[in-house]
Amino acid sequence: MEKKRVEKDYLGEKEIPEDAYYGIQTLRAIENFPISRIKAHPEFIRATAIVKKACAEANMMTGDLDARIAKAIINAADEIINGKLHDQFLVDVFQAGAGTSHNMNANEVIANRAIEILGGKKGDYKIVHPNDHVNMAQSTNDVFPTVMRISCLPLIQRLIIELKNLKEAFEKKAKEFDKIIKPGRTHLKDAAPIRLGQVFNAYASIISENIERIERASIALEDLNIGATAVGTGLNADPEYVKIVVEKLKAYTGFKLRSAKNLIAVTQSMGDFVELSNALKTLAIDMIKIANDIRLMSSGPVTGLNEINLPSVQPGSSIMPGKVNPVIAEAMNMVAFQVIGNDLTVTLASQAGQLELNVMMPVIAFNLIQSLDILKNSIHVFTERLVLGITANEKRCREMVERSPGLALALNPYIGFEATAKVVQEAIATGKTIKEVILEKKLIPKDMVDKILDPYALTEPGKRKVKQS
Repeated sequence: MEKKRVEKDYLGEKEIPEDAYYGIQTLRAIENFPISRIKAHPEFIRATAIVKKACAEANMMTGDLDARIAKAIINAADEIINGKLHDQFLVDVFQAGAGTSHNMNANEVIANRAIEILGGKKGDYKIVHPNDHVNMAQSTNDVFPTVMRISCLPLIQRLIIELKNLKEAFEKKAKEFDKIIKPGRTHLKDAAPIRLGQVFNAYASIISENIERIERASIALEDLNIGATAVGTGLNADPEYVKIVVEKLKAYTGFKLRSAKNLIAVTQSMGDFVELSNALKTLAIDMIKIANDIRLMSSGPVTGLNEINLPSVQPGSSIMPGKVNPVIAEAMNMVAFQVIGNDLTVTLASQAGQLELNVMMPVIAFNLIQSLDILKNSIHVFTERLVLGITANEKRCREMVERSPGLALALNPYIGFEATAKVVQEAIATGKTIKEVILEKKLIPKDMVDKILDPYALTEPGKRKVKQS
């Protein structure tokens, strides 16, 4: 039989496993929310411990918390920061509004570990109390949003590292493919030619813009409401304590954290998280477009465009031998779809706050952290297992350019739009190239045709006028 201890709260008594570091409020949350079986992300747990450590230090420095108790709390928090006791954070991410269950889970785990450090037995809250000591001068309503911000910031950094690697990979391919001309397409129809290098350089530029957008959104997350306590007014929080907490958090995290100008506003509004979520959604949308382009350009190999080759990373079919699919691009799409869905959840949850608090913070935190995490991982895979291994089918690209009606755009300055349209129609109807039709009809002197229809020159900006030799 598992040994138990009895804990009490103002709702009654509960039996807790004797070796558990969590307490009665955590157990109630476990019983109340058996929903997704998804627990808090390790970075979220770590950020929670960082906040609790900073608060204990600040309370000790103001003289409000006994130094012996504070040091035990700090040591317990350090253990969690270093990866220990994460298995004691058992509350489902879909939990009581505002994150009270998670906050109390942390308070109880830290309190019980601190009790042990001081030589006591778990559950003896006369030594270290979850509320009176670990949660001193705090409320879930300032702890939880502070944890949200501190947990998102390092994840943003890691995502940006992967995005910069992807940008560099696209730039590398842009240089490698710079001399390769391919048909451009608009409306999925033949258009003016474009260099394959230009295509990949555009992808690099798109990623660069996304990096800047995400970095801008991250700046607002550095505004903290710690010290706001219940409704943002700072009741029970010494102003000196607030200053110390923010300075400690800056030191522990390395981020440019600061106390928000209006703690009430930051306690109520989830706007900063909406801005970040929107930036992630924009990235997801761009990644879908890029992944789809790569799938299209690699389609075939016989009946599709077949302009580029993707690395063969796994067999593509359980029934068709030899088939290889663009699985990395497909996975990237699925991640992006999830991120877009997460953004809708963040949007709905962020507008669902009433009066002095948004109680939907747990679902906002879960979706944002998931988006950051899966984007980081999928973009790493997309870069390493797909983009860096792409090669070009130069011969195929050249053949399609030569047969493409898109070349005819270069004829406009010489024979006019209407005559050029007739050339295009005849080329399509007969299967001849634009050049063949032009020469047959003697619309342009032969010595000018090759210069006018030079595909590489057609990928450069400006008006071109070729003179007869």
